Amino acid sequence: MDSPAPSSASAAVAAEKKPFSVLFVCLGNICRSPAAEGVFRNLVKKRGLDSEFVIDSAGTIGYHEGNKADPRMRSAGRNRGVEITSISRPIRPSDFREFDLIIPMDLQNRDDIIAAYERWSFKEPLPKDAQKKVKLMCSYCKKHKETEVPDPYYGGQQGFEKDLFCLINERQAFKVYQVASKLA
Repeated sequence: MDSPAPSSASAAVAAEKKPFSVLFVCLGNICRSPAAEGVFRNLVKKRGLDSEFVIDSAGTIGYHEGNKADPRMRSAGRNRGVEITSISRPIRPSDFREFDLIIPMDLQNRDDIIAAYERWSFKEPLPKDAQKKVKLMCSYCKKHKETEVPDPYYGGQQGFEKDLFCLINERQAFKVYQVASKLA
């Protein structure tokens, strides 16, 4: 026996449901935030939830704007079956309107995001509660006591292989996913 077709009202509500949007942020958007974006995107894709999320990454500076992620990070991602395809861009005022959750990798990134919000809010209308959207990546960590994701840029390949993928892993991404699902 077939179940009844959904009403046009419930179909309209489902069609209007905006995907939950997550922005990962680090300094230059070529190491940590692209890795977090790639891991989270991979998790969402594995669960068949691509249409329910908008996932991106950005940097607090625009120095690497337009560049692919660091080759060492892309290599570390490939070694773990995670494709890292992001192109570097700086955070922008519209991110505070467009994203539901903004996740900096460290305390300095968080402070820079908040300072940018405060500067930009004088020039254009931004959501008054946008600062509440900013949550440190390690606030989702339960496996370790790190408070920040270390920046591997000036180190060797080991920093990309070990540090980041120990910290930015599927368990952590799943925790972000669980929080995002509750907020959606």
